[in-house]
Amino acid sequence: MVKQTGRRSGFTLIEILVVMAIVATLLSLVAPRYFETMERSKEATLRHDLSVMRDAVDKYYSDKGAYPDTLEDLIYGQYLRAIPDDPITQSAGTWIVTPPSDPNARGSVYNIHSGAEGVASDGSMYVQW
Repeated sequence: MVKQTGRRSGFTLIEILVVMAIVATLLSLVAPRYFETMERSKEATLRHDLSVMRDAVDKYYSDKGAYPDTLEDLIYGQYLRAIPDDPITQSAGTWIVTPPSDPNARGSVYNIHSGAEGVASDGSMYVQW
């Protein structure tokens, strides 16, 4: 025969509060590292995208003897599959195009920069990359 005492099994309020405090402490340690890692990955992606697009511009110039007139010319010439989104602004329309300094050069896309405002983790401006 089982004796029933009238107590229900479960967690007390104190036990739940202790567990919640432990979880909150762990989250406060992990969250800043997570956001820092996300920012660094965006910066790494931006550096890579700029490198790939600049390489495509150089190949376009090498093949055609002129710089592209627009970034879309790199797609039409099959140098890029698509214009990547700027990972900082999350838009493909914010790229800043620099024309060639030589007035006799044909085309208008010599260099590409990010249109993102702000400072990177290394202290440089995104627009200067």
